[in-house]
Amino acid sequence: MTETIKVGNLVPDFSLPSQLGKNISPQDYRGKKALVIYFYPKDETPGCTKQACSFRDHYEDFQNEGVEILGISSDSVSSHQNFASHHKLPFPILADVEGGVRKLFGVPKTMGLLPGRVTYVVDKNGVVRHIFSSQLNVTKHIQEALKAIKIQKT
Repeated sequence: MTETIKVGNLVPDFSLPSQLGKNISPQDYRGKKALVIYFYPKDETPGCTKQACSFRDHYEDFQNEGVEILGISSDSVSSHQNFASHHKLPFPILADVEGGVRKLFGVPKTMGLLPGRVTYVVDKNGVVRHIFSSQLNVTKHIQEALKAIKIQKT
């Protein structure tokens, strides 16, 4: 049975390897930084590349708000290394090769086939404050996350 994370829940604890080979967990940021955790289907596909590059282009905005971005897909660490290097991504991309973290969050599949594209905004206490899901409107994930972060601060 897959859990579905809702606004107000604590972000589940997990640890996954990044493109730099270092394991990363939301616990690493607890009490220090808010997080944007975004799940995406696949490295180097048009929509996923556009989404990752849009997060990259707004990375400074997130950093200025005290937020770290974590991208997650089921691609391998080496695939993530190539993807991050190719597009100069300044944030960790985590390899959820078995799909366990995707299941832990309850990220749905689109049309029962494609891994879903869902973004979670987590405050620095580890509480999920906003969730946005859209397979096709890839750049709206960035707008939604920034808007949610600014609302939290007011």
